Amino acid sequence: MSGFAGIVNFDGAPVDRALLEQLTHHQAFRGPDAEGLWCAGGVGFGHALLRTTREATREHQPLGLNDQLWIVADARLDARAELLAKLQARGAALSLSSPDVELILHAYHQWGEACVEHISGDFSFAIWDALNHKLFCARDHFGIRQLFYAQLGNTLIFSNTLSALRLIPGLSGRLNDLAIADFLLFDMIQDPAATSFEGIHRLPPANTLVAQRDKLSLQRYWELSVTAPVRYAREEEYVERFKELLDAAVSDRLRTDNAGILLSGGLDSPTVAASARRVLHRQGISGGLAASTHVFDTLIPHEERYYTGLVAKALQIPVEFSVLDHCRIFERADLPEAQASEPAHSAWPDTFPDQLRSLPEGCRVVLTGYGGDPALCGRISVHFRELLAAGEYRRAISDAFRYLTCEGRFSRLYLRTRWRIVFGSKNQASFYPPWLNEDLQKRLGLRERWEQLNQPVPAGPAVRPEAQQAMANPFWASALQVYDASCSRAPVEVRHPLFDLRLVNFLLGLPRMPWCSDKELFREAARGTLSDAVRLRRKSPLSADPLVALLEGPESAWVDQFVAAPELDPYVARPHIPKVINERNTWKAWIHLRPLSLNFWLRGLGK
Repeated sequence: MSGFAGIVNFDGAPVDRALLEQLTHHQAFRGPDAEGLWCAGGVGFGHALLRTTREATREHQPLGLNDQLWIVADARLDARAELLAKLQARGAALSLSSPDVELILHAYHQWGEACVEHISGDFSFAIWDALNHKLFCARDHFGIRQLFYAQLGNTLIFSNTLSALRLIPGLSGRLNDLAIADFLLFDMIQDPAATSFEGIHRLPPANTLVAQRDKLSLQRYWELSVTAPVRYAREEEYVERFKELLDAAVSDRLRTDNAGILLSGGLDSPTVAASARRVLHRQGISGGLAASTHVFDTLIPHEERYYTGLVAKALQIPVEFSVLDHCRIFERADLPEAQASEPAHSAWPDTFPDQLRSLPEGCRVVLTGYGGDPALCGRISVHFRELLAAGEYRRAISDAFRYLTCEGRFSRLYLRTRWRIVFGSKNQASFYPPWLNEDLQKRLGLRERWEQLNQPVPAGPAVRPEAQQAMANPFWASALQVYDASCSRAPVEVRHPLFDLRLVNFLLGLPRMPWCSDKELFREAARGTLSDAVRLRRKSPLSADPLVALLEGPESAWVDQFVAAPELDPYVARPHIPKVINERNTWKAWIHLRPLSLNFWLRGLGK
């Protein structure tokens, strides 16, 4: 996760080089390998480099082309060979050893602002186009990488690290009240262009930014839309194509001789781990993978140690188990190193940095299995309703028989889960909190906002609308931010192969039956690789909530007596927060603890 920053004075005033150096050096924790600066008149770029790929050994930033184009980027590209072929066909002197940032710069040179139609991967970058006196920025399709910017008069300042922009003299530190209210209501900011600070903006995922002297414009360049179904003549072809695409996604994210993986005993991360093993084996690399897993031994009943052990044994991957039984509620929230750039609900301590430290020294790339749940989301009931509505009774009977006789099916009928969905208590759901500041509620219309944003979103045309909605949910861009180096404070790049655009398009085009039923595709792909105990394991959420378990202990009693910082008063009526000790309802405990998370964050701002 390299860090970058830039200053553009559109009135031509010289760049404050000392400020640019400060913004760049502030990000040394992201990029400890090299720092570079480039200034020309009113424009300056700074970059802190983290080398994570073989090609990066020859990388340096800021990078220029013909003294007309300059770029800084935090980027990792997919499908490099295809992009390279296009660029070489247009005369670019590039090779597979060229760093990703060089490919992006040449793509802009060839296609201008349309370059984003030719690249994919995880990226945020900024290009200064001297010929057109224009700044062009872009962020990847799913928002894996970040980009923030602020305007001060004729000056635009940007970075992929929010805390760097807060160092700018004269930039107001005033909080964005609606963003803070969104955190209290939803755990995340609902406006993808907003941050928790009024003067700092976020470039939304799949957007470009163009800034010139008298104009700044944002434009969305991509929407997730999969309307063409995937169809093959033989069932084996579905599995073969999936493994082919997954291996391509993992290969594009490895490009190094060793990597870590956040492993579980489920299906998603083991599927990614198996692919990583295949990719490295084809490259003649033995070993090269190490896993880390969080487990509970005593706090709650937990089976991950056993099942993850089976996965690690089958794939011959060493695994380090991080035991969480010792954790205490909010135990790290007051530490300076735990202070996030924006509010994060931190009732459970952030143990991700511990996972990174448990991996072998020098491991700079970590893979996850996130993305499988939304991509394979499929309502089997919808499948059968559609068949019956179309009069396809024979197929409905055939599919029902196939579903019920599927290998291991009777251990995976989830009858209790289905019963709870249909008849379950409404207490196990989100609700509007009673403790929001009354003036804030009225001024921002928060109850109306909460009700509106909790309404179902109409489904557009798609092969599986529920999956497309789940995959396009802005929750993912927000949730994956916690793996950014600005949160972990570690020079490690976390990569998510199941968010590969090629793979997502394939998975969203699959029919509900049989491949999306209980992740049957992943189960079949794991045949012969993982043990049946793992491959046929029922989807198993935690049997107990560790947060609820912590609230049963006397050492957590203090949370009901916490003293609110003065900065909390404009947002929360402290006396109206109910007690949470011994609260058995997970949603109630989680929601009523949000003010305490915000309280810690607000206190940390002043330190």
